[in-house]
Amino acid sequence: MAHELAVWLFAEQVGSLSLNDGRLSFAYHPNWLANPDAVALSGSLPLQAAPFDDIRTRPFFAGLLPEGHLRRLIAQRFQVSGQNDFALLDAIGGECAGAVTLLPKDAVPQVAGAGEVSWLDDQRLSAILDELPRRPMLAGQDGLRLSLAGAQDKLPVVFDGQRIGLPLGGQPSTHILKPPIHALENTVLNEGFCLALAQAMKLPSAEARIHQAGDRRFLLVARYDRQRDAQGNPVRLHQEDLCQALGVVPEMKYQNEGGPDLKACFDLLRRVTRPSAPQVLRLLDYVVFNALVGNHDAHAKNFSLLFASPSSRAAPTLAPLYDVLSTAIYPSLTPKMAMKLGSKYKFSEVRLRHWEQFAEAAGLARAQTRKRILGMAQALPKAARTLQATPMFAREPLIEQIATLIEQRAGLTIRRLTEEGDDSA
Repeated sequence: MAHELAVWLFAEQVGSLSLNDGRLSFAYHPNWLANPDAVALSGSLPLQAAPFDDIRTRPFFAGLLPEGHLRRLIAQRFQVSGQNDFALLDAIGGECAGAVTLLPKDAVPQVAGAGEVSWLDDQRLSAILDELPRRPMLAGQDGLRLSLAGAQDKLPVVFDGQRIGLPLGGQPSTHILKPPIHALENTVLNEGFCLALAQAMKLPSAEARIHQAGDRRFLLVARYDRQRDAQGNPVRLHQEDLCQALGVVPEMKYQNEGGPDLKACFDLLRRVTRPSAPQVLRLLDYVVFNALVGNHDAHAKNFSLLFASPSSRAAPTLAPLYDVLSTAIYPSLTPKMAMKLGSKYKFSEVRLRHWEQFAEAAGLARAQTRKRILGMAQALPKAARTLQATPMFAREPLIEQIATLIEQRAGLTIRRLTEEGDDSA
């Protein structure tokens, strides 16, 4: 027995996702292929008349779904198998990352501005913060079909500058609400500081603000895959993370599990962006920044490509930096980075030759790479201390830990990149 969902990109049906005998397939709609302005849904799903089999289909569509325990809880809520990507997308695939919407095959998405928003007071917001660990994405609540990738609790919401609300009836969300991560100290403050620091360093990055409901703190992150139309309504921009673009399933996102390495990420940017040089240098800055702030969870799903509308043939760009957390300050988390620098997973072991190995594999000039790394290592500690002195972050012990770690890592990097005759293994 076959099951089918219509796959929409912006306001156009681009194809169909099918489940047949437990296996997924995706096929582009003939009308979409006949459109001279047609664009591919993903770099891993190029425009073609023939359907894609399960191996080709699953990386992109599974990549739209939450992961780990969040996925299991949502599956339990809908009484479906945790391995059933199709059933989960059927249940929560209405508001995904980018401009993708999955609907029953005869349904039509609502136009921008036609949806509704259920505005939340502090009491309801506090209750939702309590509910999210048990009910990710508020799965099963009437009118909500929300999905975001990742293993951390989060919720797509609408924010108008004062009020926070839930998007109903196809209304695009504008922000992502991120509550604290259980069992880790003050992750809201940690990520808020790291993203603010990226902005202070003039890196394109998601805008994040720390908010409070009662005595509960949470992070509100503006979605870079949303913009306003001429009437001021939020509209979707298409995006895909680098695992999706490379055809890698979410459970293999880490390099040590067979996932993408930095070379694959840089090679992808050179293939799909035009001009590629600015995008390549931007990714280099992201890699160095993540290393110096101690974000060991910077895997390929935490970098994305951002696209314009289907009417534009413009090449994608590297999306703003997001999901930046100084994981290195938590002793319970692994000291291994998600992707190697040279031949090393541990930052403490990265020396000059490993940065040079990284540069060579990424197709970067050694001298230019060294200069750019040194520039950030020299500027970042001062920027961190300046940001630490602002009212939001002053007198916070956790921020002192992060600032100290940055000073240590930057100092170590400067010494190792300027010392002579580095011949360590």
